[in-house]
Amino acid sequence: MKLEMFINFDGNCREAAEFYATVFKTDVGEMMTYDSVPPDPNFPVAEEDKQKIVYAGVKVGDSVLMMMDMPSNAPLVVGNNVSPTVSADSTDEVTRLFNELKEGGKVLMDLQKPFFSELYGMVADKFGVIWQILHYTGE
Repeated sequence: MKLEMFINFDGNCREAAEFYATVFKTDVGEMMTYDSVPPDPNFPVAEEDKQKIVYAGVKVGDSVLMMMDMPSNAPLVVGNNVSPTVSADSTDEVTRLFNELKEGGKVLMDLQKPFFSELYGMVADKFGVIWQILHYTGE
């Protein structure tokens, strides 16, 4: 199991990723815009969001600092812009973690198989912490 951080930005993710890469003396790894991911009819991309960053990764030691720009229909809330992200070793572990974290909390995105993971879900636990739980098989 691996615990990493995911930081949301208000349109300046590219600048932040480049800054953090300089600070940690590394490079910006993968960087994708909203218009470069496979279309999903459940999550249409607004025209003003197409060039925003949907994912940027900066390697920090053995971890990856993950970042994105919030889409226009989900404005950034400072204070909730950082969420712990757990990459579990199996889909069974994803399901267990998700189910336990949602007790007394709120499901923000039910478990599903998106383009970037075998299984992914997002939940706000009973303390208001927003967790992203996934089984990621790529490198």
